[in-house]
Amino acid sequence: MGPVPLMLLLSISALAVLVSAAVDDPTGDDDYTWPQRKVPLVQEKQTVHLGSSEFLAKPQSELNGICGIECQRGLPEPSLDDLEQLLSYETMYDNGTRTLTTVTVQELNVSDDWTGGSRFRARRRREVYGTDTRFTIADKQYSMKYPFSTSVKISTGCSGVLVSPKHVLTAAHCIHNGTDYLDGVQKLSVGVLKERSRRKKGRKGKGRKGQRKNEEEEEEMDENGEIGEKHERKGKGKGKGRRNRSRRSTVSEQPSFRWTRVKQMQVPKGWFKGISENIMADYDYAILELKRAQKTKYMDLGVIPSVKKLPAGRIHFSGFDDDRPDNLVYRFCSVSEESNDLLYQYCDAKPGSSGSGVYIRLKEPGKKKWKRKIIGVFSGHQWVDVNGVQQDYNVAVRITPLKYAQICRWVHGDSNQCRGT
Repeated sequence: MGPVPLMLLLSISALAVLVSAAVDDPTGDDDYTWPQRKVPLVQEKQTVHLGSSEFLAKPQSELNGICGIECQRGLPEPSLDDLEQLLSYETMYDNGTRTLTTVTVQELNVSDDWTGGSRFRARRRREVYGTDTRFTIADKQYSMKYPFSTSVKISTGCSGVLVSPKHVLTAAHCIHNGTDYLDGVQKLSVGVLKERSRRKKGRKGKGRKGQRKNEEEEEEMDENGEIGEKHERKGKGKGKGRRNRSRRSTVSEQPSFRWTRVKQMQVPKGWFKGISENIMADYDYAILELKRAQKTKYMDLGVIPSVKKLPAGRIHFSGFDDDRPDNLVYRFCSVSEESNDLLYQYCDAKPGSSGSGVYIRLKEPGKKKWKRKIIGVFSGHQWVDVNGVQQDYNVAVRITPLKYAQICRWVHGDSNQCRGT
């Protein structure tokens, strides 16, 4: 394929992205604003130390046997004690130690209805069939800019989204299978998109060289967060130097990742098997705290009563699908069904996109400015129990007021900063 068709393809993808954003912008309707409300308080009660994890679990490309919306319909509402147990959480540190923190929930409004009415509708099967509606954001002028730049890659093969300079929201199954942490979580790393630039000659002598060396070492961290071998750059002789320059020039226009190790991670107890078998899918989310703060703009969390009442009932998310290696893939689609905790939707997706932040765009209260916020976490392709029969769908975990309070506390460390959306 020559250069002209390639540029045309990129232009079409970029145009589709812009068109989709415009469709989501009904500027004449002031009703589409982010709701303002108080959220419950999630406070720490007690923290105890646990033994080390074995890190023996293997990643799952699909989750099987999940109790979905229909399966959960006949379940009793959880009590306050149940909620406090489900929202208690485990913290895994980079040195392999673990703690379990129990919590108390205060100021909970049990009458909240976050489904917005009609709870169950007919759905379609989840498959990428016919025309693939995903867009590869290959052009760096888009992939390196907000909101696409908030998407990150997890070294276990998932995606995530920046929710603060040092925190990434992802799916719990990307690091834990419900019984044990995945193999590789000991050295878990997060990759943020960065443009691989050509080396420029320094003007400040030794200091500039030292700075450049550090940048190159950071760039060469592999997906386990380890520094890659740099002997090629250190090689002597003109021939090897020419080969190195040639290699750099061939990749200079392609995006790369700046890998950063994870300092600690938090997973709600509701995700653990033996705690919440029937509602395990509702707690498929986790927070990763990075060792190094990122300069990339992050996306705030949001809570919305009903997605189906939004413009076209449409959601958006971007991730790193396995079938398009190292490329950011964007999609948008309508939500077909929602409950208090789950979203079923039609978005085309492949393994690797799990953990992506699901977002929408609404007006800020009292302003004309529109703002994107994350309202869920994409769990991926799941086999769910529908009237005793296993069927496959794409599922996302909704951010409810309680989950907002919990995640916000993980990020800020202070519940007083999490009193309202």
